[in-house]
Amino acid sequence: MRDEGRHSVLGVMIDAVDYDAAVARIMEAAAEGRHLGVSALAVHGVMTGHDDLEQRNRLNSLDLVVPDGQPVRWALNAMYGTGLTDRVYGPTLTLEVCRAAAEQGRAIYLYGSRPEVLEALERNLLDAFPGLKVAGSRPSLFRPAADDAEQRRIAEEIAASGAEICLVGLGCPRQEVFVYEHRNLLDMPMLAVGAAFDFHAGLLDQAPSWMQDRGLEWLYRLAKEPRRLWRRYILLNPRYTFHVLRQRFGLGRYDPAGQPPTQPARYA
Repeated sequence: MRDEGRHSVLGVMIDAVDYDAAVARIMEAAAEGRHLGVSALAVHGVMTGHDDLEQRNRLNSLDLVVPDGQPVRWALNAMYGTGLTDRVYGPTLTLEVCRAAAEQGRAIYLYGSRPEVLEALERNLLDAFPGLKVAGSRPSLFRPAADDAEQRRIAEEIAASGAEICLVGLGCPRQEVFVYEHRNLLDMPMLAVGAAFDFHAGLLDQAPSWMQDRGLEWLYRLAKEPRRLWRRYILLNPRYTFHVLRQRFGLGRYDPAGQPPTQPARYA
């Protein structure tokens, strides 16, 4: 188990942990019935915090932010000597948490995406982990919650299900906003796991392991969905590399201080 503390990557605080440490913290919070905001951030997620002061504040208010992308792990190792040998990939973290939940008899809740994705995801997770308890699921509204009352009703539905862990698949950055805004509404770990829903529902192919290990997963996903993802990868990846090099050699200041959101986004 490896936990080398929390460090700034372009002003976004990332926990230098491995899978064992991340799962242990999540399951400890589930056992204690306390909120734990978790996100798995790759380059895109880090850049949302770099570019947006309010999003940086949200991200740095979460309790556990793991290095989902290899370039994020490389940045931690290069700048802080953390010695991480692997990233903590959101889809894999999802499976490890489900495995631990099944072993400990803790129920999960699936929030986000579309009804057909949730159905396939639940079916596949139950096949993989026969002892897993899925307390419930709810698809995304694909719009902001109308007001605080609607947001509270969603939280009350999740809590009433008996779930002890909530997996959130709304896509970056909406899912991180959702976890942040529910930090005082739900006493359970909430994991923003992004594409894990589509991957484990069998709707998206994951990149081959050799591409993942070399930080080339973005290229595989770009080839699969060029119209949707070209801006994210073609524009953000070079900017991320440029700023990491500036930070590494002390040529720029990347302040973790953000700006508290002026109003709720209420992504749902």
